[in-house]
Amino acid sequence: MQLVDTHCHLDEDAFADDVAAVIDAATANGVAAIVTIGIDANSSRRSVELAERFSSVYAVVGIHPNYTLAAVEGDWEVVEELAVHPRVVAVGETGLDRYWDYAPLELQRDYFNRHLELSRRLGKPFVVHCRDADEEVREMLRKDVAHGPLNGVMHSFCQTAESAEACLAMGMHLSFTGMLTFKRNVELRAIAGNLPLDRLFVETDAPYLAPVPFRGKRNEPAYVQHTLVSLAEAHGLTPEEMAEITTANACRFFGINL
Repeated sequence: MQLVDTHCHLDEDAFADDVAAVIDAATANGVAAIVTIGIDANSSRRSVELAERFSSVYAVVGIHPNYTLAAVEGDWEVVEELAVHPRVVAVGETGLDRYWDYAPLELQRDYFNRHLELSRRLGKPFVVHCRDADEEVREMLRKDVAHGPLNGVMHSFCQTAESAEACLAMGMHLSFTGMLTFKRNVELRAIAGNLPLDRLFVETDAPYLAPVPFRGKRNEPAYVQHTLVSLAEAHGLTPEEMAEITTANACRFFGINL
């Protein structure tokens, strides 16, 4: 059974002392590919370095909405330069966040548009972060879909069925984290279980959002199997069947050859 962790942050301090061991543990647990995500210029650089160092790791580069205000002159140009690297499989994570008041919404929108334009220009997909900004994100995606179907993923999806339907209609994929395994998230599992199989990914968002039975601990790519099991149960499939589906989806979306 081969799995792909489509979203994590291996460059963060939580993995500074044992990143190689974390990747080895993922491999031992069937994780054939790991996509590590940049959140600013320096993080994006580190993500590319990890992708160069480890054959199972791929990078995504961008400036997270919560870090847009901290971006300085030249940072966006760094992202543009890194984005053409052969180990970079997407741009982001981008999007909007109204939960944390770290950056004005208009500035977040500006950077969101930059990522969308870069995605189209390079022919690489984009990764969306959305927190307490569901309607605003969909509004921006609706404007961009005027240029053609969207080649993006809603990372850590936890919005409504209506939002899922709207995103799917625009060509988006939906990715699920360990939140899918939380006991209280009955509605989220119901939504996930009604989604088309060809649009689904699993991810960890490590070191955050560890699934049951590791909730509250440091998350890592090896734990993506627990989210996969929950997603498989929601669809009435075996973990092996869901692994085959989600891995094929991720490889097709990111252009990864296993």
